[in-house]
Amino acid sequence: MLIAVLAIVAYLVAVPILAFSKVSRIDADPGGQRPPDQPGTTYLLVGTDSRAGLTATERRRLHAGRGSGSRAATIMLLHTGQGPNLLLSIPRASVVDVPGHGMSMVNGAYEYGGAKLLVGTIEQATGIRVDDFVEIGFRGVVGLVDAVGGVTICPAVAMDDELAGLHVQPGCQVADGRRALAYARSRHAQQRDDLDRAAHQRELVAAVGAQVLSWRTFLEPQRYWDVMRGGAASVAVDDHMGTLAFARLASALRHVDAANGLTCEVPITDASVQAVHWDPARAERMFDLIREDRTDEIDADLC
Repeated sequence: MLIAVLAIVAYLVAVPILAFSKVSRIDADPGGQRPPDQPGTTYLLVGTDSRAGLTATERRRLHAGRGSGSRAATIMLLHTGQGPNLLLSIPRASVVDVPGHGMSMVNGAYEYGGAKLLVGTIEQATGIRVDDFVEIGFRGVVGLVDAVGGVTICPAVAMDDELAGLHVQPGCQVADGRRALAYARSRHAQQRDDLDRAAHQRELVAAVGAQVLSWRTFLEPQRYWDVMRGGAASVAVDDHMGTLAFARLASALRHVDAANGLTCEVPITDASVQAVHWDPARAERMFDLIREDRTDEIDADLC
């Protein structure tokens, strides 16, 4: 009996270590003058529209188009600490000062200078220290969702978006990787375009987090293997992120839905596809609470 227990423990420990050793690495340290260390941990989560690794057939199936290169389609801050976990969307069209490039949409920072410039831009605009950087592309989203056996999405209305390949009815339903990607990408099926899309992306992140650490993952050896290997293969992380930090991230993602944490967008004054402007007073108040690890004081006026 003892040998069996030790074997199970060894398996549970060895698989994530082996999987994480294969994860892709990104140099995301912006250098220069950065915000000082702050209480809690803040992750910058970036979803790109990279088609890297997709075959022509996969591009058609995923409605990925023929685009090349990589742009930041999703930008979120995840803060964990003493208070509730906070998942904060930063609209990609947010107009901020991009170092060396003047006022621009925040996702332009990624196009101009990759992860380093995006981290530097976010830190300068918010005053929040980014502790770790995590990036995922189209193929990664599909692979991660399929690795956990699909996730539950709950659209409030029927959504038909030919460009994203999305056709869903209102109500909660299980989505595979292809449909989950379409749900996260769609910005033509609802009135608020990018802001609604950001809400769907937060919903998807919370759903994946719940599935990754569900009881089934730890009781079913094949699922555990698929989830750990699939998760590691789906993302790229900064050079300094270790196995424990990655495990803490996975744990934090399990508690970012409306019932267990806070899921918000940066307070704004106005928004369009071309430009999103933050509310100076409310946004700064939110950033201040994050910097001081006081997410328990974020109220409905901010979130």
